[in-house]
Amino acid sequence: MNHPAFGDDTPVYVISVAAELSGLHPQTLRQYDRLGLVSPGRAAGRGRRYSMRDIQQLREVQRLSQENGINLAGIKRILELEREVAELREHLFHLRNELDAARTAVTRRTSGRSGGGELLPVRRTRVTIFNTTPPHPPEQ
Repeated sequence: MNHPAFGDDTPVYVISVAAELSGLHPQTLRQYDRLGLVSPGRAAGRGRRYSMRDIQQLREVQRLSQENGINLAGIKRILELEREVAELREHLFHLRNELDAARTAVTRRTSGRSGGGELLPVRRTRVTIFNTTPPHPPEQ
């Protein structure tokens, strides 16, 4: 049973438990941490604490490595791209909400007017977002 105070991102599992839950050796978890594939939280004594999301990610790293034959550098890039896609989807979700709110506001304003100078309803349009941050340098 899940405790309500502990979500999927709450780091509660020590490395031995995380290793057992993920089916990996503790040394493998340490290696994945050093490589930045999975970044567990740290306890006051600097001991690693894994969340359920970390354990799921450990399983995914293992699956990509074992079933797909992808090396760890490739897996790291895949995880980075998946994180970026998730962030972009969230950003797009918020932009769509803002656009819908703006359309609703314009529609309300135009429906209450009469006579000349009426605003035309807003048509659907595409928005292009350019990333202004420089790309990551190639890994060597």
